[in-house]
Amino acid sequence: MKDALRLDAIDRALIVATQGGLPLVARPYQAIGEQVGIAGDEVMRRLQAMLESGVIRRIGAVPNHYAIGWTANGMTVWDVPDVRVDELGARVGALDFVTHCYRRPRALPDWPYNLFAMVHGSSRDEVRDKAAQIAELLGADCRARDVLFSTRILKKTGLRI
Repeated sequence: MKDALRLDAIDRALIVATQGGLPLVARPYQAIGEQVGIAGDEVMRRLQAMLESGVIRRIGAVPNHYAIGWTANGMTVWDVPDVRVDELGARVGALDFVTHCYRRPRALPDWPYNLFAMVHGSSRDEVRDKAAQIAELLGADCRARDVLFSTRILKKTGLRI
């Protein structure tokens, strides 16, 4: 984290006002500013300062995968050498069809997987084809793999104040 940023009541109000997402209007920062009593430009300046200091990690869109036609969602799991997992994870995460990729600890002997990559598609076959592309990229470093398909939609939320 860069220099610590002291949060005042307005910063806290901005976090509360945006933690559920930005309003779906033409000028969302203006709308948030009206809600907390400051100008839209000040909203942007304060949010940027919180991003730069690490108080907040990102401002971004979270699509509803089902609404855009991605009805097959598979978490691909991979057993790769621990000494190469960061390097391989960066390569997998750079693929345009991987939405997020991360390292997780193994739970031996039942769970050998240490690299996870989320893949979406319009069918399970499409997801499996994308998983095959990841396997090809990993080559001999892929010792085992699987695809865990979503069976229901869970509401995703971040930390709430």
